[in-house]
Amino acid sequence: MGRVVVVGSTSMDVVARVDRIPGPGETVTGSSVTLSPGGRGANQAVAARRLSAATVMVGAVGSDGFGSALREFLRAEGVDVTSLAVVDGPSGTAVTTIDEAGESVIVIVPGANATVSANGLDALRLGPGDMVLLQNEIPASVNAAALDRARAAGARTLLNASPHRPTATGQPSTTGQPSTTGQPTATGQPTATDLLAEVDVVLVNEHEFTGLVPAAVGVGSLPGPRALVEVRGLLADGAGPNDNIVVTLGGAGVCARIAGTVVTLAGRRVPVVDTAGADDCFCGAFGAGLAGGLPAATALFHANLAATIAVQRPGAGPAMPTRAELEDLLTGGGP
Repeated sequence: MGRVVVVGSTSMDVVARVDRIPGPGETVTGSSVTLSPGGRGANQAVAARRLSAATVMVGAVGSDGFGSALREFLRAEGVDVTSLAVVDGPSGTAVTTIDEAGESVIVIVPGANATVSANGLDALRLGPGDMVLLQNEIPASVNAAALDRARAAGARTLLNASPHRPTATGQPSTTGQPSTTGQPTATGQPTATDLLAEVDVVLVNEHEFTGLVPAAVGVGSLPGPRALVEVRGLLADGAGPNDNIVVTLGGAGVCARIAGTVVTLAGRRVPVVDTAGADDCFCGAFGAGLAGGLPAATALFHANLAATIAVQRPGAGPAMPTRAELEDLLTGGGP
């Protein structure tokens, strides 16, 4: 069994609940405020670790109180934080306001996440059994460097291309071909297209997927998410060395194309409390399944179920399910 190695973001989620979202210049009174450890990278690391995968977090937190709390949360979850750097300054923070209807506005302040370095991978001795998870809440250059190291070691890679990060022009590099991660485009930075072309698996939600498709394809004319996954070559330079892509569909489930085979899984109808960490849960659980040697279709099935548990709880990182809870659901005893 390999490890799940997450190179990504950590942040403290500050969530205020209000009757309605205030307009510009308006002040409203909230009903509650909560602090919850989060960040896409940290959420994915906790999801993988709670499902029994040996998990390492490569990232950065600030020298403030949030940084101490984030580091301790991950350590208490059993995540290896040896490569989680502490840097001078503030930690990453996400400030969210949610109204009674569930609508929200979110402000993300990167803080220490802007300083994340792929050098944290150097002492880990990556190998073919390891699964490296990346997201777009850290600089693209860091993702590129992490891909270089992972590929050199024979480790597999998954990019959760969220939030959507378009190229500067919306088009491939000037050569028409993806650059290698070691050779960024003329701008001096690797583009979103370059990264998509080089990871083993791309994972996005259905809304983000439409942002990856060239406008000329006419996404709106396609008959649905399954078609988006089935049609090959939609991405400007493909979707990774093996053209593997996973598209999560919220409550509707997931569509994926893995090694040329299309897999569709329906969602389960459950009472939804908070969807904030659902995709992170799916990503971490999927990575844990692959690192544990599960076939891709089985890992997708487990990840889909894990996400249905997470949305029934408030928060992101703390909402991730355990191995025992997933197994209970797999055997029919869970919700």
